Amino acid sequence: MPLSPEARAIEAVLIVAVEPVPPGLLAELLEVPIEQIDPLCDELIESCRNGERGFEVVRIAGGLRIQTHPDLAPYVERFANVGVSSRLSAAALETLAIVAYKQPVSRAQVAALRGVNVDGVVRLLEHRGYIIPVGRAAGPGQAVLYATTDAFLERLGLDRLDQLPPVEDLLPGPEALAELEEQMRPVSDG
Repeated sequence: MPLSPEARAIEAVLIVAVEPVPPGLLAELLEVPIEQIDPLCDELIESCRNGERGFEVVRIAGGLRIQTHPDLAPYVERFANVGVSSRLSAAALETLAIVAYKQPVSRAQVAALRGVNVDGVVRLLEHRGYIIPVGRAAGPGQAVLYATTDAFLERLGLDRLDQLPPVEDLLPGPEALAELEEQMRPVSDG
């Protein structure tokens, strides 16, 4: 079934957009009430899905964008990442997780949780666009507070922060903690 003219217009805007386009902006561009945008986007999303295209329209980081279909990732990665390493170290991933779950958070708070200096890692994450300064803490020194960005949400394929898994799901259960405690108990020479 052919797309409506409005859905085609959304598709055209998304093709040239660098970042996800918020529904409010789409409504403004199309000169339609914002309530009409979701059904139009659903129409476009379904059309892409049914057309078995090499791309899809997704809701991400509070907006919409066109991205390559996940099953074609190997081809796109070969094209885009020739000789480029974009992986984050374990230290960077740990720091990013702390910022994501505790934001807004200062470097000192992250360092206290990780037990190591995080200045270099915070600079790297800020440089890559995954975290940004969002304010200053009240109190002595007025430390810079950091939060995650829309680029972070995009990289994880999330629309909103509340889609992160609950932190409790990432922690070991009581049995694993008891076993670890037992292993760390000193052996007596009795």
